Amino acid sequence: MVRIDSPALQNFSVRALDACLKVPARKTEVLSQLTEVIVAIVSDRRIAALHRRFLNERGPTDVITFQHGEIVISAETARRQAGTFRTSVERELRLYIVHGLLHLRGFDDKTAAGAAEMKRIQEKLVAKVDRALRRSMPR
Repeated sequence: MVRIDSPALQNFSVRALDACLKVPARKTEVLSQLTEVIVAIVSDRRIAALHRRFLNERGPTDVITFQHGEIVISAETARRQAGTFRTSVERELRLYIVHGLLHLRGFDDKTAAGAAEMKRIQEKLVAKVDRALRRSMPR
């Protein structure tokens, strides 16, 4: 089981949504037309089933984004990646949320150039939202 601070992650998500809406959209953008975005944090087993069913790929993945506004994230993959990259589970989850929001904004990571661009933008947005959250915390 992976422990998650749901209120903090929800607060981050709301601010990340606002930040992503300020990023210039791509042709396939749907984010600005959605009435809600749902983030579901699931197990590797569940995301692997979705990965197989909707993308015809085997095994778990970090995040799957559906164009109707669903972002599905694997907590177990976040924990493994946090160990690999020597960061926290919370940071991985924040990266995955922003990654999913960027997909809804029309970004694509199917090419090396697209993946590099998404990585650069998501790192920048996570840092920006994290700074804003730190400034808003009572001292």
